[in-house]
Amino acid sequence: MPPLITSWPQAAWIALDILLVALLIYQVLVMIRGTRAVPMLVGLTVVGVTFYLARIGELTTLNWVVNHVLPYVVFALIVVFQSEIRHVLADLGRRLTFLSGSAAEGDSYDDIVLAANLFSQHQTGALIVIEREIGLRTHIESGVPLDARLSYDLLATIFRPSAPLHDGAVIIQKDRVAAAACFLPLSMNPLLSTQLGTRHRAGIGITEETDAIAVICSEETGAISFAVGGKIERDLTVDQLRERLSAELRRHITSATLPTTIVPNPEDDAAFDSPLAEPAPHRKSDSGSTEPLA
Repeated sequence: MPPLITSWPQAAWIALDILLVALLIYQVLVMIRGTRAVPMLVGLTVVGVTFYLARIGELTTLNWVVNHVLPYVVFALIVVFQSEIRHVLADLGRRLTFLSGSAAEGDSYDDIVLAANLFSQHQTGALIVIEREIGLRTHIESGVPLDARLSYDLLATIFRPSAPLHDGAVIIQKDRVAAAACFLPLSMNPLLSTQLGTRHRAGIGITEETDAIAVICSEETGAISFAVGGKIERDLTVDQLRERLSAELRRHITSATLPTTIVPNPEDDAAFDSPLAEPAPHRKSDSGSTEPLA
């Protein structure tokens, strides 16, 4: 019997073949981690094992069902996993064009810094969560799905006090706003300051359970906070927030020019030009304004 491997080039091609298969399986597992596809994959595995046992056990009826149903399984899998397939293909495209797209992605994350600066100036409460390796699909499904490109204008619109989605958290996946008005687990750490409200405890809570990053803006003081790994850094400047995001996301975020702070004249109509200002007929007084996430 001739040897299976006759030369070093053949061995190299076999090793490359095994490596590509292992990489494909790994990418599939990463793709479905944290999603509803995991229990479905377990169910498909059970069905596959059952079909295999039916074939080796010579179960005639079950073998007949398998032979007639199997050709349509591929189409069924495409329908069931269409969302996951779409995401992995989009991710593959971004990886292939990472050289040209890295600058644009850094600019999109700088929109978070600009938005935080706006919220800080106008004392607008906001909670922005950035997903990393651990999926946040469960929390995304608790909110309103958006799947929109991350931008400063979008964040300013979402957290406008009169907007219906300003309560809750915004969850960001890569350079996309996945959902708004999301519910997050609250931190139960008794060592946290009593000055921290629900918004801050939610930002800390999600970073305790996952590797996500949370940017929190206080409605009461306008202070910017940064939470990661269950710990919170408070009263950050805009430049410090940019540096922390750049360090945690392992990419360089270019410094964008911050808008000049203008103190409006109460008698001037320009006071209503802020993207966070409410329309005059619906404007709330400071005493009557309520916010579930402080």
